[in-house]
Amino acid sequence: MNLERTKQTKAAITAVGGYVPDTILSNQDLEKMVDTNDAWITSRTGIKERRILKDPEKPTSFMAIEAAQDLIQSYHIDPSTIDLVIVATVTPDMPVAATAAYVASSIGATEAFGYDLSAACSGFLYGMSTCAAYINSGRYKKVLLIGADKMSSIVDYTDRTTCIIFGDGAGAVLFEPSPNEYGWEDEYFRSNGAERMSLRIKAGGSLYPTSTTTLENGWHNLFQEGKTVFKYAVSEMAEASEQILKRNDLTGKEINYLVPHQANKRIIDATAKRLGLEEEKVLMNISYYGNTTAATIPLLLNDNKLKFKKGDKLIFAAFGGGFTWGASYLTWAI
Repeated sequence: MNLERTKQTKAAITAVGGYVPDTILSNQDLEKMVDTNDAWITSRTGIKERRILKDPEKPTSFMAIEAAQDLIQSYHIDPSTIDLVIVATVTPDMPVAATAAYVASSIGATEAFGYDLSAACSGFLYGMSTCAAYINSGRYKKVLLIGADKMSSIVDYTDRTTCIIFGDGAGAVLFEPSPNEYGWEDEYFRSNGAERMSLRIKAGGSLYPTSTTTLENGWHNLFQEGKTVFKYAVSEMAEASEQILKRNDLTGKEINYLVPHQANKRIIDATAKRLGLEEEKVLMNISYYGNTTAATIPLLLNDNKLKFKKGDKLIFAAFGGGFTWGASYLTWAI
């Protein structure tokens, strides 16, 4: 009986939406701002351009709302039927008031509650697990997950090591009970808090509250130890993905698509090689958007949703600050 109930309430993605701002910040633009060049950025990251939400009066919630409305309109969803809204982000509108609660009210999800989830670039991946658990429990029928980040609000555009990487954007998916046998299958997540200072915003929390000193030292901007982050990301993202295949008796030939966090093309290539995947099975849009943190995976789904067929085997993988990382396995249900 328990097995039957689990089968009946398997969680599936049933709708996808996305939004990116109109303003493009190209590698050529960055050449005029910092000591870098297009060839170097492209060879090291795979990024050619990224989108920037320039209007200072438009926060992360603006993009989250746009992505949610794209989903709602594209799939003819009644927002009042949504039970829960989760926003994965490291750039919430405000530190205390949940961005998700504001988004829920703004899109007409009048029966929903909402909260934010913070796990850096792994935020959306962790959020999918959370949504799947809610659906599988039988408590809720429609859970809207949004990954959204206005990275331009925390990037120092005089720091060539970070400003070339990040962009702004938002993506959304709706989780519902699966209409068939497909959906969320498995997950393998890990974290290492001992490395939290390698990718961080130092100030603004209880450890270093905002002060004239933190402002003068630029501690409110994103900072990363590039070599450390790259080394961990290459090894752990690939390892987590390989663990998912082993646990589910899968081979690279059986996987239809790898849906990886878009941090760096070299990291993605290393993960694909470890899994033995052909190039056409590896989804990427990093060239156009850069690293939009929690938004990369849902934007990737939105850009490629017409490719997916019912029953397709998708492997998701991400690595982010914290350190946080992991991989998951989902079969496409729609």
